[in-house]
Amino acid sequence: MSETNRTMIIGSTGFIGRFIAEASLDAGHPTYLLIRPGLTSPCKNNTIKFLQERGAQIIPGSINDQDLMEKALKEHNIEVVISVVGGESTLDQLVLVEAIRAVGTVKRFLPSEFGHDIDRADPVEPGLNMYNMKRKVRRSIEAAGIPYTYICCNSIAAWPYHDNTHPAEVLPPLDKFKIYGDGTVKAYFVAGTDIGKFTIKSINDARTVNKCVHFRPSSNLFSINELASLWEKKIGYILPRETITEDDLLSAAKEMCIPRSVVASLTHDIFIKGCQVNYSMDDSMDIEVSSLYPSTPFRAIDECLDEFVMKMVDVAKVVDKAVGSDGIKNIIANPKPEGIVMNA
Repeated sequence: MSETNRTMIIGSTGFIGRFIAEASLDAGHPTYLLIRPGLTSPCKNNTIKFLQERGAQIIPGSINDQDLMEKALKEHNIEVVISVVGGESTLDQLVLVEAIRAVGTVKRFLPSEFGHDIDRADPVEPGLNMYNMKRKVRRSIEAAGIPYTYICCNSIAAWPYHDNTHPAEVLPPLDKFKIYGDGTVKAYFVAGTDIGKFTIKSINDARTVNKCVHFRPSSNLFSINELASLWEKKIGYILPRETITEDDLLSAAKEMCIPRSVVASLTHDIFIKGCQVNYSMDDSMDIEVSSLYPSTPFRAIDECLDEFVMKMVDVAKVVDKAVGSDGIKNIIANPKPEGIVMNA
């Protein structure tokens, strides 16, 4: 294992965080995971165990403890810090920024972005509040003079449910599609493994210092109508379509049921306002990741949907044992997407 690129990852037990931690370990980087004491989630504990077995080292603590963070950064000679926290922890990164500034030895900080370019996107509330918190973190990093990279990876390669807090962990629809607006606005869909892979590539690349790195693979640019048609080919069934209007999404956002209303507001920004495609990258701080690594392909959304089909088949085998043959048809006849959750 190399002793350079000593990397601390905060939020490694989350959906995207795990992919980044795995990619760091795959690259041979000394990888340290900041883990809050007292985690009780079996899924998260299993993730920690898995990453430890891969070679990750655990640092107990929290990013809102500045003294602890300064001590950890110094003792482990951390060169790269990647934060993948979210929700109420977003502003805790301000303490982390102060710790990084005080230590002065971190060569790159990647704050918790991993979505849209928050200085361009303009979602309605409550998504706007989340983006304002992230903007505050950006401005703090820039004011402190910390070398940074902002990762703008757009959408996860999965069906974009507007009413599920973890849509990337759920099978695509098996009963009917909910189509946002006229279904023609496009978005970029990126596999979790690619988010991890390209994020880790960027941390040691001088071209990404103080840049927004955008993930915009042309091969994975789909409208929701196109995504629905692709999924129908995979399962061999034509599903009915229900239109979710702009007013429907705005009403769901106005309910202020956190975090579901945040998801609704971001869905509106993506599939009604077109926040991923309604701008050109003409700013000096913008760079598209494919231009940096043209020989490294993205996983196709087609391949990602194949994985969901395999998971559906696995579920069907369980159903076969419980209720007899034709397991897949039973699942399609009685779909419960919120109950078929994949481990992060």
